[in-house]
Amino acid sequence: MQVDLLWMRKTTKRYIVISICVLLGLVVITAGLALIFRDNLLQKAVVRASDKMKRDYNSDLQIKNAHFVSLNEITVDEITLIPTGKDTLLHIGQMKTQVNLGQLFTGDIRLDRLSLENGFIQIVKDSTGRNFDPLLRPQVRKERQEKPSEKTNYAKLAFESLTKLLNLVPAEMQLENVALKLKDEARQVDFSMADLLLKNNRLSTRIDMASGNLKQQWVIEGMANARKRTMDLQFFGSDSSGVQVPYFDERFNLKSGFDSIRVKVAEIEMHRNELKIKGFSSVSNLRVNHRRIADKDVLVEKASFDYAFEFGPDSFAIDSTSTAVLNDIKVHPFAEYSTASDTIYRLGLRIPKMKAQNFLNSLPPGMFTNFDGMQIDGSFNYDLFFEYNKNKPSALVFKSNIAPHGLKIRKFGAANLAKINGPFTYRAIEDGRPQRAVWVSPENIYYTPLESVSPYLKKAVLTTEDPSFYSHRGFITEAFRQSIIQNIRNKRFVRGASTISMQLVKNVFLNREKTLTRKVEEILLVYLLESQRISSKDRMLEVYFNIIEWGPNVYGIGEASMFYFLKHPSELNLNESLFLASIVPKPKKFAWQFDAQATLKPYLVKRNSYLKNTMMRRGWITPEDTMAQTREVVLYGRARAWIKKPEEKVIDLDTLSVDEFDF
Repeated sequence: MQVDLLWMRKTTKRYIVISICVLLGLVVITAGLALIFRDNLLQKAVVRASDKMKRDYNSDLQIKNAHFVSLNEITVDEITLIPTGKDTLLHIGQMKTQVNLGQLFTGDIRLDRLSLENGFIQIVKDSTGRNFDPLLRPQVRKERQEKPSEKTNYAKLAFESLTKLLNLVPAEMQLENVALKLKDEARQVDFSMADLLLKNNRLSTRIDMASGNLKQQWVIEGMANARKRTMDLQFFGSDSSGVQVPYFDERFNLKSGFDSIRVKVAEIEMHRNELKIKGFSSVSNLRVNHRRIADKDVLVEKASFDYAFEFGPDSFAIDSTSTAVLNDIKVHPFAEYSTASDTIYRLGLRIPKMKAQNFLNSLPPGMFTNFDGMQIDGSFNYDLFFEYNKNKPSALVFKSNIAPHGLKIRKFGAANLAKINGPFTYRAIEDGRPQRAVWVSPENIYYTPLESVSPYLKKAVLTTEDPSFYSHRGFITEAFRQSIIQNIRNKRFVRGASTISMQLVKNVFLNREKTLTRKVEEILLVYLLESQRISSKDRMLEVYFNIIEWGPNVYGIGEASMFYFLKHPSELNLNESLFLASIVPKPKKFAWQFDAQATLKPYLVKRNSYLKNTMMRRGWITPEDTMAQTREVVLYGRARAWIKKPEEKVIDLDTLSVDEFDF
């Protein structure tokens, strides 16, 4: 028995030794074969890459020579990528890199070291299109088309894409004499790097930028570790002039620049089918000038974004824990796109409680000039939520709420909201040019107190422009919601949500510039005007009636009543009032509503009947109010001159001078 055990132990050891020897032999043989055939494997990898570019991206990848110079170091000479029928997209004089031999079998190559010499990437847009378009729209093979489409897993797609991208970033890298060239017809921008070095996870380079007469040197430096998926880089100019952004000034008339930008990726983690990306970015002294933003240079001294992106199987989002900072203003944004049940878009924004004065002081100089010099006590917090279901557009959710805490204006700024309580001079702005002065005061013979305006006109204007004027505080959330729904359905802006309060502020305190800044100023000024009860509703409506444009160079209801009907505003009947209310949105285009006899066209009489029924449902008029009214609206004033007669030319309103109006 004991002899058998000893024999079994010796036999087992012998088998183990033999197995180890066999495995070592296989490893040695495999390694030997890999060394012997490594160049063949490399050439096959080159052919596969070339075939893939031709087949999937309709591009010609040319490689003059590729060979091993040591155990795992590869040298590749003269690499060129040319999309069919387009300009050269990429050229590299020489590339050296180190790869794992096993990766040549799988084709999943991760670069350990990389050096490039004498290369460029060239992005061209001309009459034939863009030379990089084939890479954005790969050709789908027939066998792929026959496969049933699978629902996109956003977390998996994002993680795989990021992994492939990061695998292309080597642990160590050196670029010498490498350039990026942008050509857009007559515009061209060149970025040249004499040297870029990534070593021990530290990256540094200097970029010479040339665009027309603009020449600058930029610096990028910081930490980058593709294997750990982290990065912290800074981008700034080499001198005190900062960085001026090229191309966009010529292409879009957008002038911009900054002192420095920081981009940090702190975490990229895939866990339980959910991808999280966290990091931080900031910019200092951002300078922007564009007519759609503001009519002056805008300066953002400091702004940052502490972000958290989340990708799930059927959604991706900016998490609400993210924080955007503009000077002293902190904002927690939220955005989500989800296809879990329906296609749903969600947006949110929260401003925690902060001092109102700190908010005003943090607004970028040059952007909100009407608040310059304003002093305000108290604090506030703000919440916004938006949800849109693509398959149920009418169920759109829009909530906007500002919570004030002891707000009180101590001193008005450039826009003195209190001026509407007394006499003032009003000048409309058209195409950037001030129009004739209108004296908003009883001393003006055409000025009409609210009690002297026909009650029909007051109710007609409220019906068409702002039915809840006397009950709301500047804004109607439901009107905003309906406006968003209609604009989304039409895929363009077709409906606004302006109240009379908003129109009043726009006319009295703001110019007619259609900029983002002006719209934000309008909202903030309306809120202050209404929440602080700076003026009564009756006074606001009175000023509104006396300053808005009612026709070509016709301002105020006193002028309008004479211009159209040779009447005082108190004498206007119901149908005349309905006509005047209908032209408020486009007062200069009133003439098309009348026939050659200066009488309102029949189908517009039906419109007035609809408005009458609306007013009766609201209890603003009675059936008796309509019984004594003539159905015709006839022009008797100077407006008759604008009506096209048979075989007569239409008067060009833009050629008329102020002198032709004798008010």
